[in-house]
Amino acid sequence: MNADLKREHSSPQAANTMAATPCNIEPLTPVAIARKAEQYAILKTGRSVGCAFSLAISAGAFIALAFIFYVSVTTGNGDMGWGIQRLIGGLCFSMGIMLVIVLGGELFTSTVLSAVPRASGMISTAQMLKNWTIVYAGNLVGALAMVALMMLAKQYMLANSQWGVTALNIASHKLEHSFSQAVVLGILCNILVCLAIWMAYAARTMMEKAFIVMLPVAMFVAAGFEHCVANMFMIPLGIAIQHFAPAEFWQAAGVSADHYAHLNIPNFISLNLIPVTIGNIIGGAGIVGLGYWRLAIPEGTASPAPTPTTASQPPLKPQHSTR
Repeated sequence: MNADLKREHSSPQAANTMAATPCNIEPLTPVAIARKAEQYAILKTGRSVGCAFSLAISAGAFIALAFIFYVSVTTGNGDMGWGIQRLIGGLCFSMGIMLVIVLGGELFTSTVLSAVPRASGMISTAQMLKNWTIVYAGNLVGALAMVALMMLAKQYMLANSQWGVTALNIASHKLEHSFSQAVVLGILCNILVCLAIWMAYAARTMMEKAFIVMLPVAMFVAAGFEHCVANMFMIPLGIAIQHFAPAEFWQAAGVSADHYAHLNIPNFISLNLIPVTIGNIIGGAGIVGLGYWRLAIPEGTASPAPTPTTASQPPLKPQHSTR
């Protein structure tokens, strides 16, 4: 056995492997990051419907968990400064994006970066929009599933019903924006989310990925920007509390259900979900995705479009060996 180990380590192949073993600490170039974003988006669009939908459900639940964390740490902190309270809540909320990145969920706000390989001609518009639709629907299912679990757990009764009041106030505030304001808040949000994801493409380890997304995500939450998937959980949770919370909740909370009568599904869709989704697409796909793709990849070096025989799978490797 010792002789075999000696031969293995003395072979040219072993020497080449050992030479490549030390960690490469050189940062990726902007072009390399853009190529990585492009190829990863192709990989995502090549997943089966079932796989993409399942991963999207997970991501919707992860973002819901992050908002539960946010509400829990900001409830009852009225004496704390407004900015510090929101910073702490934002840092807690970043857990959701960390879970998505590390565990591989499909989040609509980062899925819109598939506009990059569409611009390169590597996927079709139909492939891109199909993937967006699957992921959006899956995120909604995951978020609403968490709403149901939270209502069954009666989480809104925590802290003498103040947890539920915090959730109601957050949901209520999200319906107070004008259509154009909600669009702009969605743009600003997904600029930060997609910048975080874009930077994560340059990370070498999972720890780096988790750390690098923390501050951009914390900033969008602290600043009150609007994230459509987070709102798929937060506003329906407010609607559910307003409609189904028992009388003892309202007595302990010291407020009336009529105060939150505007929390309903039509208002949620028209005043928040539609404009915020539009804004998220503009900020993520247009400003960050296509903007950085055009800046980073020089003219005339766009990746070739996939051939018809390989269009359903990402062409990440050459079809013929050059060796």
